Amino acid sequence: MNAVRLLMLLSLLLAAPMAAADHPTKLDHLLRQVQEANSREAAMRAEREQRFLAAKVDREQLLAEQRARVARERARGAQFKQQFETNEADLQALESELQASSGNLGELFGTVRQVANDLQALLRDSLVSAQYPGRAEWLDGVATSKKLPDINELERFWLLMQQEIAESGRVVSFPAEVIAADGVSATREVTRAGVFNAVAAGTYLSYLPDSGRLVELSRQPSWRLRAIADTLAQTPEGYAPMIIDPTRGALLGLLVQAPTLMERLEQGGIVGYIIVALAAVGLMIVIQRLVYLTLVHRRVRCQLADPESLCDDNPLGRVLAAGEALPSGDIETLEMQLDEAILREVPPLTRGQSLVKLLAAVAPLLGLLGTVTGMILTFQSISLFGTGDPKLMAGGISQALVTTGLGLSVAIPLLFLHSLIASRSRALIQILDEQSAALVVRRNGGS
Repeated sequence: MNAVRLLMLLSLLLAAPMAAADHPTKLDHLLRQVQEANSREAAMRAEREQRFLAAKVDREQLLAEQRARVARERARGAQFKQQFETNEADLQALESELQASSGNLGELFGTVRQVANDLQALLRDSLVSAQYPGRAEWLDGVATSKKLPDINELERFWLLMQQEIAESGRVVSFPAEVIAADGVSATREVTRAGVFNAVAAGTYLSYLPDSGRLVELSRQPSWRLRAIADTLAQTPEGYAPMIIDPTRGALLGLLVQAPTLMERLEQGGIVGYIIVALAAVGLMIVIQRLVYLTLVHRRVRCQLADPESLCDDNPLGRVLAAGEALPSGDIETLEMQLDEAILREVPPLTRGQSLVKLLAAVAPLLGLLGTVTGMILTFQSISLFGTGDPKLMAGGISQALVTTGLGLSVAIPLLFLHSLIASRSRALIQILDEQSAALVVRRNGGS
């Protein structure tokens, strides 16, 4: 700004010779204005300088105050640090004194916490909690507390243990909410046999610890076991038989999950159905032959009891009738005639035996076929999905084992039954041979 004013002043001075001749007063006036302006600006600069100096003093004073405040805070921090170290030392000393004073109470505290955790898990899974819900929640505080339990907590802890022990030997009935197999919930009269089983209306129940409810088993045991449960529920006092699951439901759950006979047959596949069909055919043949041989044996015995009156409703009567029809004296012809008559009677007596024997031989072979088929399915599952999930291989393994078991289960009884009907038929043929030989002897002795 000063440079600009100097330039203006120089321009006025250069123009002064020309302007002074005509207007001398205007130059003086302009000079006075310039001097006044310079005076005002000098005053403003002086005032501004005074304000700046005054502000500088204030800032220096403020800086000094802040530095003093920082110094005081640092001194205060050092004091707190010293106090913290002193408190730490005092705390360690007090903890050492507490441990020395506690003595065996520390071990008692650890034992209580451990037993509280174990008891909490036991009560949560116990059937007694279905009758007394929420009793295990209090143990959460004891198991996670960091202070020594007082006498009231210890007494309550002892009472819970005593209650569990007492209820494990009692059979009680109480109303409770039961979820049926179809998902419908209703209040029923539940009978609890200790901590082992719970039944309602002849159905066995399982306890769900997460929800605290009783649920019907999706598949109930056999009718005999259900009848036992119903008898227990209807016995108000005294003694009644009842099955006990010492695993608190684990064995009963495995029992009801066991596949039924139809499910076993379905696991065997088409080979299993063929084996069952062969078993049915073989059994019908055996039953028919046993009935026939029994009737024939009864008629033969009647014929033996009365040899004079020959009947044609039994093989012995027909054989003896064929021998009696020949004239006496021709022994060779009689023997041939009797042999022919016996040969005519043998096929009806031995009919079906070869087929039963064939079925007994084919059944294990079909079981072996099912085993090979099941193993092929198992290896296919392994090649497709690996061995990470055993359930993927269970179908093939089940088919292999079930068909093998079915084949052996069919072959073994059929072998015994074949031996039975064969022995029956041989006994009848033996009677025919003996009686025909006796007839020949009588004819020969008579001649």
